[in-house]
Amino acid sequence: MPFQKYHALPFGITRIDTAMVHEELAACYLMEAGDECAIIEAGTHNTVPIILALLDEKGISRDAVKYVIPTHVHLDHAGGVGGLMQALPQASLLIHPRGARHMIDPSKLKAGATAVYGEDTFARIYGDVIPVDERRVRIMHDGDSVRLADRELVFYDTPGHARHHFCVFDPLSKGIFTGDTFGLSYPSLVTEKGPFILPTTTPVQFDPEALKRSIRRLLALNPERMFLTHYGMLENPEKPGERLLAMVDDYVALAEKAAQEGPADLLLRLESALQAYLFAKARDHGVTLSEEALQEALGFDINLNSQGLMVWIEQQHT
Repeated sequence: MPFQKYHALPFGITRIDTAMVHEELAACYLMEAGDECAIIEAGTHNTVPIILALLDEKGISRDAVKYVIPTHVHLDHAGGVGGLMQALPQASLLIHPRGARHMIDPSKLKAGATAVYGEDTFARIYGDVIPVDERRVRIMHDGDSVRLADRELVFYDTPGHARHHFCVFDPLSKGIFTGDTFGLSYPSLVTEKGPFILPTTTPVQFDPEALKRSIRRLLALNPERMFLTHYGMLENPEKPGERLLAMVDDYVALAEKAAQEGPADLLLRLESALQAYLFAKARDHGVTLSEEALQEALGFDINLNSQGLMVWIEQQHT
């Protein structure tokens, strides 16, 4: 299927490409219910005009957007929150208890990302991070729910990828907006065997046992579909979920083996081992992309996940 910036899904949901780095890397979602809407995930600050253009295209008043809902405060999910809140005057920000302060004062998020990427790359990828008025912030605890017209959304605390992460269950679609808890599954890697899924171990709060508990908790809701930030709707998630659980264990074993050789060049060894592992898994899944195309599809995550595994290894030895 040719690339679509906006893709209509069932149940009043539209998938929006956030235009971060390259196409089909990150998504956010517009949910419509009656005369009310929600934006789930917010992309980066550069995503804001893309979301607003969709509202205009669909004839949706900006006052009709009731909620902005990032699953966690990593900037590919929440970087656009401040800009959206400025443009959507009736919206409330629904946020995890551990993430609220970073949306009210995003200076630490911005400083951390700038330190990692440099000012020029930060500006190109993320644009900016704008504070949110504390009076418009609503903290959502585990098991809390809200109404969007006649639709209910239920929030589940799902640590493991990050301690400030929740997932959002939508009983109408029998779907869950999973953020990064249910891993990554890119359209370019789908084969006759179905989606190719892999965990994401972004620094700095990867916790493998917590992540596996969160994945099992999502599966226990018996969802029929997952709405992944990376990337798009995944149906029949039980088998991909079981593969994901096994791969978390494989990541841990891979990291522990790499760490046995000592701290010198650990990141390089992790990247090499993770690339070999994921490429082999992709080939076994029937992915026929060239080595260069596979590197383009997975290289960004291999680097990021290796950094997260290195931080986790260091935490185990302190």
